[in-house]
Amino acid sequence: MKKLSVSILALVFSVAALTAQEKKINTETSNITWKGYKVTGSHEGSLDFKEGSLVFKNDKLSAGEFVVDMTTLTVTDLEGGMKGKLEGHLKSDDFFSTEKNTTSKLVFTVGKATGKNAYAAKGKLTIKGITKPVDFTISVYGSKATASLKVDRTDFDIKYKSGSFIENLGDKAIYDDFDLVVDLQF
Repeated sequence: MKKLSVSILALVFSVAALTAQEKKINTETSNITWKGYKVTGSHEGSLDFKEGSLVFKNDKLSAGEFVVDMTTLTVTDLEGGMKGKLEGHLKSDDFFSTEKNTTSKLVFTVGKATGKNAYAAKGKLTIKGITKPVDFTISVYGSKATASLKVDRTDFDIKYKSGSFIENLGDKAIYDDFDLVVDLQF
């Protein structure tokens, strides 16, 4: 009887493994765009993936994990010296400390479907070694997926010119929230 129970358990795990499929993202064609806001306007740019994958069970998205190379942080709305200056400042300890924190990470699981191709996701986002919960919607279309996240930078100890921590900044204030748009190909 004990051998039969072990055999049935092994069969159940084998079937479960067959129905779960991990799909690696193509780090060359997948991308992240970011947009940060200040009182006088905004700036935007991009980041590259180091690695990542999505897990599907019975052809439905169930989880994912991504590592972002923070040293690839690029500004796309400026050129020349101003571009280099802002990129350097964003990589500095005032913001993302990319020399000390070369990667950021998102690990998530999917709850229920919110539409034909959309899923409610709950995850843990790690920036500068600090991990915080995030909720977002991710949509899958064939071999592509997309998600948008709003992130409060102060949750990750990025307080430079934040009106939440420094008074009387006037038009020098930088808003706490920034947006990430993730486009994945796998």
